[in-house]
Amino acid sequence: MTAEAACAMPAPSRAFLVGRVFLPFALGYFLSYMMRTVNAVISPDLTRELGLSAAHLGLLTSTYFLAFGLAQIPVGIALDRYGPRRVEAGLLLLTALGAAVFATGQDLPTLASGRGLIGLGVSACLMGGLKAFTQWFPRERLASMTGFIMSSGALGAVTVSVPLHAVLPYIGWRGAFWAVAVLAAVGATVIFFRVPEQPSHASGGLQLALKGVIRVLKTPAFWRYAGQSAFFTGGFMALQGLWAVPYLMHANGYTRAYAADHLFWLNIGMLVGQLSIGALMAWLARRGVTPLRLMQVGLFLTMVVEALIIVRIGPTLVLWATLGVVAATSAQMYGVVAGLFPLQLSGRATASINLLAFAGAFAVQWGLGGLFDSLRAGGFEAALAMQLAFGLLLVAQVLSFIPLLGARQGH
Repeated sequence: MTAEAACAMPAPSRAFLVGRVFLPFALGYFLSYMMRTVNAVISPDLTRELGLSAAHLGLLTSTYFLAFGLAQIPVGIALDRYGPRRVEAGLLLLTALGAAVFATGQDLPTLASGRGLIGLGVSACLMGGLKAFTQWFPRERLASMTGFIMSSGALGAVTVSVPLHAVLPYIGWRGAFWAVAVLAAVGATVIFFRVPEQPSHASGGLQLALKGVIRVLKTPAFWRYAGQSAFFTGGFMALQGLWAVPYLMHANGYTRAYAADHLFWLNIGMLVGQLSIGALMAWLARRGVTPLRLMQVGLFLTMVVEALIIVRIGPTLVLWATLGVVAATSAQMYGVVAGLFPLQLSGRATASINLLAFAGAFAVQWGLGGLFDSLRAGGFEAALAMQLAFGLLLVAQVLSFIPLLGARQGH
């Protein structure tokens, strides 16, 4: 189909957009978030079976983020050039392979390789959806669509908290990864055969594509969001994906089951937050609340809630659920950053900022484990060591919040 022919076609119906564009990519992001957070629940099993230290566990889990992050620039170029349907469907097949490798792994290198393949395989799940939304939905709907697709990720996180904990005694962590392998293959099939094509706005070869990346990275306004991406978005992923349960077990003295309950309510809070943003963003926009302003308020509240968690003031279930709600506002970063650039650069812009998020998640997830081990070796009790490690993350978030105070929508 030519671009002229596409422009001449009538606007697609709401049912078409939901069934053929939104739901397939929502399935992909649901799976992506499942894989991002699953190790938070199975970490005690991995530690017991493989004899891993906290640093080794952090490294194993964070290989997902490392592979995911390294893939972001190539993925952004591919999305702009080849479209989200083909890119995401192909990569989800790698997810299936990685899950199979992880399910059969017997040592740390094999498990890390499988985890890395999974990270590479789901690296386009969010960016592919956002790219498709910029192609098919009007710009004023993008903030709401970001909230809705993020809520599908939150639903994936909910699925691997209490529900996974409940079935682990029956299927084991290896059985859970075999189920993921099947689901990833199904997701690839659905996206490839259900999502319609849209003419690409990209032109030229690899050199021109890389010039687009350089243009994004040379834009000063882009770097206002670098710290937020690394330490708010990336830091939340590190907590949700691994350290929330160990923190609650060490710092609060909770059992694994009760800590998993907190992870469940954290994810429920994030789901509520994302659904609320999706449903209310158009209403808020009519009243002058921009996505950037919503994000600024939400990130400030995120720091307040985290401080209360660290100093242990207030009911923990309520605090962790509230953390999920307010941290959900961080996802508006993708739409805000995409709005800094023309449509033909949107894939590379969102992929570039996502690269910083996953680099941050890798550093925080591994770094918290290493810091915890070092503090324990230095004679600190486990509870205090966890609180100090989380306190350092909060300091990094405070420093990264400062550049956002002068940011303006579209600048």
